[in-house]
Amino acid sequence: MSATLRTLERADLPFLHALFNDPEVTRYWFVEPTYSLAAMEDRYNQRIHDESERRFVIDDAGRRCGLVELVDIDLRHRNCEFQIIVAPEAQGNGYAGAATRSALDYAFRTLNLHKVYLLVDNLNAAAIHVYQKAGFVSEGVLRQEYFADGAYQDVTRMAIYQRDYLAD
Repeated sequence: MSATLRTLERADLPFLHALFNDPEVTRYWFVEPTYSLAAMEDRYNQRIHDESERRFVIDDAGRRCGLVELVDIDLRHRNCEFQIIVAPEAQGNGYAGAATRSALDYAFRTLNLHKVYLLVDNLNAAAIHVYQKAGFVSEGVLRQEYFADGAYQDVTRMAIYQRDYLAD
C-alpha cells in the first residue's frame, strides 16, 4: 500500500457522490444517503476558498480509496474536527490508519494545531481501534446524539493533542 493524501478536486466529486449515497458509509457519518451530484458541486464551489476546512482524497497510485476531512478549523483555539471515510471496497487494507496519521501530521506540523477531535459511533469498533492506535483518547460519551437506523445512537468524542502526537 502506497496511499497518500491529496487535495480534493472537482474531478473527485463523482467518487464522493457514490460514497455519500451508500447507506453503509453514511450510517457512521450520521447523515442520510441522499446527496445529489449537483448539490455536491454547488457545495464544492461555495467552499473552495474556505480556510476553515481541508479535504483530502486517499489515493493509492491513482485509485481513490476514501476521503479525509479536517473541518471547523479554529486557528484562534488551534483545534479542528477529524473525519474519514474509507470506501467499502478499500477497507481492511490499512488505509484508515495511514490516512489518519497523514492527516494528523498535516494538522500538527503544517497547521500547528493544538488539538484534533472526532466523534465516533460507539458501535463502530473498527474505527475506534484505528483512532486509539493513532493516539486518540476518549473525552466522553454523548448519549443519544444522532438518529440512525431507526434509533438514537451514542457517540464518543475522542481527541489527540499536538504535544502527545509529536512525542511519539
